[in-house]
Amino acid sequence: MSQEMQEIGTPFLDAIKKNSGLTIATGVVMLLMGIFAMASPLVAGASLAVMVGVLLLIGGVSQLVFALKAGSGLFAIILGVLTVIVGGYMVSNPGAALATLTIFLAAYLIVSGVFEVVIAFQIKPADGWGWTFLSGALSVILGLMFWSQYPLSGAWAIGILLGIKLLFSGLSLLMLGMAARSAVKN
Repeated sequence: MSQEMQEIGTPFLDAIKKNSGLTIATGVVMLLMGIFAMASPLVAGASLAVMVGVLLLIGGVSQLVFALKAGSGLFAIILGVLTVIVGGYMVSNPGAALATLTIFLAAYLIVSGVFEVVIAFQIKPADGWGWTFLSGALSVILGLMFWSQYPLSGAWAIGILLGIKLLFSGLSLLMLGMAARSAVKN
């Protein structure tokens, strides 16, 4: 176990070895956030929609200020106004925003899962690679399930899927960090 991890010299594993405590702590935080999101999926989904709306509002206002001060032209102003409108709509209608976020979250889960699977094969045969692979494979499966159930999946699904994703990503980091700590000690 530890000898395999010491023999593999990828930059990713080297960073985990140097920061095993931070890797473990990050894994625990992500794991806990996943549990909280799954315990209250509607709150997690609505909070995510409102947060995205607020970020769009701030970005849109900033873009408008820049466009007006810099004289960027009509298209920059229109884009800023559109961003403010979309952000305001998301903040005032989190339920409708969740429907839109459903598509984006499904795509995110699929893409991030594929990347996790690729990373798992890059660090194989180090201990913990299987957890990274499992996390990635589950992300892809959940994203595809979410996509296929749209729009029936509803607002609760975002919180549940986000919670599951955070739980398994946290577990993956926790296992990698513990394997790295063991490798460094040996």
